[in-house]
Amino acid sequence: MSLPFGIVEMHAARNGSLKKLYVGNLPFSTTEEELREIFEQHGPTVSVRVITDRETGRSRGFGFVEFEEESNAEKALQALNGMDVGGRSLRVNEAQDRQGGGRGGSRGGYGGGRH
Repeated sequence: MSLPFGIVEMHAARNGSLKKLYVGNLPFSTTEEELREIFEQHGPTVSVRVITDRETGRSRGFGFVEFEEESNAEKALQALNGMDVGGRSLRVNEAQDRQGGGRGGSRGGYGGGRH
């Protein structure tokens, strides 16, 4: 029986078995499908995402690949870090959890105001 994609991802996340990799220095033309093909040579992926600029829709040159099996993620990291893709040397690392917001703190929306 095959479970829908979201169910598999939620189940694996609950069990703490997902391993997410950061992939940097991607050629701006790289698609999610191309990235998936590169990484799935080392095992099945759960998700692949190329990060795009929200205003232009253009790739920002990095993305994330998530494996259900930690051993497959480790194999991919070892094999692909430094690999030449489209004339650029990939940077592959274990993804770090985001700490807070990346664009600075909120000022409450009214600019702090002087009285």
